[in-house]
Amino acid sequence: MRAVKSRDTSPELAVRALLRRFAPGYRLHRRDIPGTPDIAFIGRKRAIFVHGCFWHGHDCARGARTPKANADYWRAKIARNVARDAQHQAALTAQGWRVFIVWECALKDRAALEQKLRDFLG
Repeated sequence: MRAVKSRDTSPELAVRALLRRFAPGYRLHRRDIPGTPDIAFIGRKRAIFVHGCFWHGHDCARGARTPKANADYWRAKIARNVARDAQHQAALTAQGWRVFIVWECALKDRAALEQKLRDFLG
């Protein structure tokens, strides 16, 4: 698991490439913001998290599959990740931030994702 990156992943780079076209000026991985969002617009109080479907328990086909080996460990790990994500989102909302989660599977339709990001930031 040491090889699994937490920043600058392919999905995150793809989202940043989309944002660069219409919403520059974001900050990356700010530790002073609860949950250390992948992308943050400080002045607008907008936080964007780019989640891998498997690691964060999304209900799509990729996120719903469970590994055969060591299944109990993976179920517990993903449940902890989901609980931690909910805590971070609640903390951000309490501080007046708006949160948008980009799931890895949403990158299949980049035009729709770009429109959702525009709506979120607009």
